[in-house]
Amino acid sequence: MRVMAQIAMVMNLDKCIGCHTCSVTCKQTWTNRGGVEYVWFNNVETRPGQGYPRRYEDQDKWRGGWRLNRRGRLRLASGGRLHRLSRIFSNPQMPSIQDYYEPWTYDYRTLTEAPLGDDFPVARPRSLISGKPMEITWSANWDDNLGGTAEHGDLDPMVVRTREKVADKVRFEFEQTFMFYLPRICEHCLNPSCVAACPSGAMYKREEDGIVLVDQDDCRGWRMCVSACPYKKVYFNHKTGKAEKCTMCYPRIEVGLPTVCSETCVGRLRYLGVILYDADKVLEAASVERDEDLYEAQLGVFLDPDDPLVRREAEAAGIAHDWIEAARRSPVRALISTYRVALPLHPEYRTMPMVWYIPPLSPVVDSLSSTGFDGEDVGNLFGAIDVLRVPLEYLAELFTAGDTGPVRAALERLAAMRSYMRAVNLDEEPDEQVAGRAGMTGDQIRDMYRLLAIAKYDERYVIPTAAVADARRLEESALPDGCSLDFDGGPGMGGSGPFGEGSGREVPVTVENFHALRDRGTADRPADTAGPGARVNLLNWDGNGRPAGLFPDRTEPEETR
Repeated sequence: MRVMAQIAMVMNLDKCIGCHTCSVTCKQTWTNRGGVEYVWFNNVETRPGQGYPRRYEDQDKWRGGWRLNRRGRLRLASGGRLHRLSRIFSNPQMPSIQDYYEPWTYDYRTLTEAPLGDDFPVARPRSLISGKPMEITWSANWDDNLGGTAEHGDLDPMVVRTREKVADKVRFEFEQTFMFYLPRICEHCLNPSCVAACPSGAMYKREEDGIVLVDQDDCRGWRMCVSACPYKKVYFNHKTGKAEKCTMCYPRIEVGLPTVCSETCVGRLRYLGVILYDADKVLEAASVERDEDLYEAQLGVFLDPDDPLVRREAEAAGIAHDWIEAARRSPVRALISTYRVALPLHPEYRTMPMVWYIPPLSPVVDSLSSTGFDGEDVGNLFGAIDVLRVPLEYLAELFTAGDTGPVRAALERLAAMRSYMRAVNLDEEPDEQVAGRAGMTGDQIRDMYRLLAIAKYDERYVIPTAAVADARRLEESALPDGCSLDFDGGPGMGGSGPFGEGSGREVPVTVENFHALRDRGTADRPADTAGPGARVNLLNWDGNGRPAGLFPDRTEPEETR
């Protein structure tokens, strides 16, 4: 047993409203530079739909992920080293800019500088790559909210695979279609094909937390990682000549803060936590013969942090005590392994993804209610799962390689929770048989309900700080004159020296923002009443009040400002 720790994420698709707030805040934080105008580390897709880049799930075309060879061994679907070498200068299996979209802006100067006349000036779209006028034909959310689905819905690779099994389950007439939102980031896989395909070794998986990153100094722009990633979440910056990808906001993770997409999620659908796994079992689990067995195989890789043997092996492997404790309290572990309502995205790619999803159940309640039946009655609810407007077969193609069993089991647990908790909330005696029918106890349903419905900030994001486990490796905390007593109530009072606020060592921005954002996320008070000595800047201000020092004092004479 070789115990390792991984920061993982679970998203509850029942809560996603498709507002794209996560995409916009991620874009502003990580990809607002030249050369990555088309890059979305986080994007929200409407399913059914072609996704982003277009039809990225068609691995017969793109050949991403892993495949088993005749001897049952894993090989990159993009081919061996010699095969990849032969395609260095011309790779037909790499998405072109048309598969993403050609980024554009508008010629706003035409609007602002046009002379007065009878005609209304029009700002034409202009390419951000060539600077020339262009026609807009595709973008990252072109089929948002089923836009154009009646015409293009058949191009969804999952629709094609579903119709091969049950031809009548997916229809695109307005009154018969269905939709749900699917937020996507890099999966930070246990068996990442992008890392294996990188010729220069620039792609790597961090040992301490499992986050997959790109070393920009070592990257030579071969773009093999772009082809090898089956989720197409590695991008190429055409100005710097480097590959870029989702970083799981590792600077925030290192100080115990959630990712930007999690922090700003309107629906509070994301959960972050630690998973302990056996690294020696990853290859074996990824090499099982049947695609349908990959979900259970990956579950078998995860370890129980309550097991004394696992704890001893984790400590022997150098995993810090607070990380082991975080794994015990991890909401991700609870949703994946305890309640088993979260499922991996495309396990058939054999990369062992670590961003999992709770499948959507919501439409069944409204559908039943519209027919005159009680939408949350257990008898109706369980029976309606097989005739969901979102077909089980479609969900299975996304999350369990076509096996409807685990999807149905997850939806049954969610349905049981709705029926059981309705009785509790109405002060009725809950039926324990409802919980038993889903393979759970009443206490488990109550705990799952709390986690999915009313969990607080620190319950949804259980992230141990790297500063406790490995402080000297944090660049800002390892300054030559550093002293841990400078922070969080120490004698330096957050950087103030003996000669006033301007003296002494500056507070590292990660430490300052950590405390400010933690207070903002867990307290009900506005930022400007956070207590004596609190420092507020435009990066961590919550918009309430007028914190001292943030804006000029209106009472001061104008000449002194």
